[in-house]
Amino acid sequence: MTLRYVALLACAFAPATSALAQFGPGQPTIAYASLAGVRPNVFIADADGANSKPLLPPNDYDNYNASFSQSGDWVVFTSDRSGSADVYRAHPDGSGLERLTDHPAFDDQGALSPDGSYLAFVSTRDGRANIWLLDVRRKTLLNLTAGSSGDFRPTWSPDGQSIAFSSDRDSPHTPSSAPGAAPFFRPLETQIYVMARDGTQLRRLTSAPESAGGPSWSADGTKIVYYESAGAGSRIFSIDVATGMRELISDAPGAKSAPRRLVGSGVIWASQGPFWQPNGPPGEPPVGIEHASGAPGSRGEFRSPSWSADGKRVVFHRDTVAKWPPFEYRWSRDSRYRVLRTGIFPSFSPRGDRLVENNGPAGAAHNSLLLVSRAGSSSVLFDDPTRNALAPQWSPRSDRIAFAIGEFLQTLAGRENLTSHLAVIPVSGGAIAELPAAGEHAGFPSWSPDESKLVYADFDAAHGGLRILDMKTQQVTQLTTGPDTFPAWSPLGDRIAFTSNRDGDYEIYTVRPNGKGLTRITDSPGNDAHPAWSPDGEWIVFASNRTGFKDETGGMSDGEIFVMRGDGSDLRQLTENAFEDGTPAWRPVPPPPPPPTRAERKAERESDRR
Repeated sequence: MTLRYVALLACAFAPATSALAQFGPGQPTIAYASLAGVRPNVFIADADGANSKPLLPPNDYDNYNASFSQSGDWVVFTSDRSGSADVYRAHPDGSGLERLTDHPAFDDQGALSPDGSYLAFVSTRDGRANIWLLDVRRKTLLNLTAGSSGDFRPTWSPDGQSIAFSSDRDSPHTPSSAPGAAPFFRPLETQIYVMARDGTQLRRLTSAPESAGGPSWSADGTKIVYYESAGAGSRIFSIDVATGMRELISDAPGAKSAPRRLVGSGVIWASQGPFWQPNGPPGEPPVGIEHASGAPGSRGEFRSPSWSADGKRVVFHRDTVAKWPPFEYRWSRDSRYRVLRTGIFPSFSPRGDRLVENNGPAGAAHNSLLLVSRAGSSSVLFDDPTRNALAPQWSPRSDRIAFAIGEFLQTLAGRENLTSHLAVIPVSGGAIAELPAAGEHAGFPSWSPDESKLVYADFDAAHGGLRILDMKTQQVTQLTTGPDTFPAWSPLGDRIAFTSNRDGDYEIYTVRPNGKGLTRITDSPGNDAHPAWSPDGEWIVFASNRTGFKDETGGMSDGEIFVMRGDGSDLRQLTENAFEDGTPAWRPVPPPPPPPTRAERKAERESDRR
């Protein structure tokens, strides 16, 4: 039913005052949601996770994906402190901060060679996530894995002659065929590979049934420990680099990441919860540092842990802001646009001075409607204790909000009988008015410019497609049939944009309100979804994973926010990170303030004289 909303989290709006206060005329502002962490920071702790302390003082930057140098004198990490994600290093006490890469592309997952002369890291500067080699002193660069695949998590052999990494280069990149899987879900399938430090002698090391990742060398360079995905969990293996012989280390329940064989103390790793439950699901043992011997480790969130060569310390990252949803401006690849991270499915008021959004951690979770004012105050506009209120849309006349209420993902196996309805609520609050004429499988409403109609997605298995509801007569007109969703009515009233896989791949289409003029306007190998029009009806903002995954822990997809003209031309990328961005909304440009009254001008002159 949706390309991303099952995964998209809603994030904290504590900083809403400062963000809304920055709203100004002129520059286009686009709100969007993201699966990225909220202000992650890097921490150093004892090997078992105890006695953690931040590498750098808390600040307004994201710091993550850290690793120790072989000598233990440096911690390499990714930070967006200068805008785009780049690789930095600092001493373990936080001193000596140094920027190692400087490029508007996405640079991440850095690892220093044992002698400290080279940095292997992931970068998209050639369009895809490849592994690059930086000569730290000379600043020369070499793309070691140039191509269309995604290559992740480089790690050096102890002698510095080889690099192990994970890659999706042999993945079919097709929707999952698992029973009950969503048709839009393209699982990230990786295997472990080894290459010489110059990129030659590439060979595949694993043939995991699902996915393999997190490679780490033994101290003697003869074995690599890694994890293999197994359904909702994973198992830890060790593999002989020369013979390919595997040894099972752990098949305990749960998801595992970043295994490491420590000298004299066996294999250690971190157990992981899903992004919306970083400390683990309720009722299950809390996540933390695990040891193959069963020795207890610290509990809590340990993202991307990396142990020092002497096995005495671990560096990792975790979120430092726990409130939901975030409300903050982020770096944009195109300086002509401002991007504002919010909760899922944001929708601006016609004047652009207020915002309505969902507050839950995922589209399929229980969601309320949250209203955020220009002054930064927030309130729950609507909440139903048993039903999910999803994808609110502010009306053109500014007095009401349309949304869907019920349970969603009816297109998945086992959920066909779930129901959802359209509803409308006054912006001032009060009782909702449900719209039964729209049927029992309705979602994602969008207003016509004159507010007389709603276009929406119908997820009835028998026919599906898009429908138009006349708000006065309650008559329903069939607009399209098939796997069509996320409709967005142009402010000009002449076209409706939507997402469909009618041609075998999820793309953006437009159609006239009379059902004629069907046009496909995107054509990329990845999912394109969540279209939203600019206030002048000339541009469309949307989410796409056409750039591929950027990390082995990519999850469902790696969506970025793009802008294009209404005919699909003049494509511009706005966000770039290793996480899923989606559900964008274009903020209307507010009208200029009225000229001062005579009394106001008089008061101003008197104030100037004083």
